[in-house]
Amino acid sequence: MAGEPYRAPVSPVAAGLGCRCPRCGRGKLFKGFLDLAPKCDACGLDYAFADAGDGPAVFVVLIAGAIVVSLALWVEIAYEPPLWVHALLWLPVILIVSLGMLRPLKALMVALQYRNKAAEGRLDR
Repeated sequence: MAGEPYRAPVSPVAAGLGCRCPRCGRGKLFKGFLDLAPKCDACGLDYAFADAGDGPAVFVVLIAGAIVVSLALWVEIAYEPPLWVHALLWLPVILIVSLGMLRPLKALMVALQYRNKAAEGRLDR
């Protein structure tokens, strides 16, 4: 764009995992836990383009499920604890892992949307 100053590209992974602006890598992406800010407070990028949808939740379920099920299986085979011990162990772990991964994965999806200029599909007529 003609009037816009050159900005070195920011890694979508670094911006996403840091929950930072996908254009400058400095401004905050979120105003709450999962609510996007209206725009970047550092460079002014409007976040209206961002629609991560259910993508982050799907990845969190798959990744957290694989981690927790693998660990639970290992504990079961190695120690054979009663079921109440499994419930006591894995319910908090599932909660912590899921909530811990949700925000960075949503930020990563937003950063990848920005980097790849993703938009809703349109039919050319």
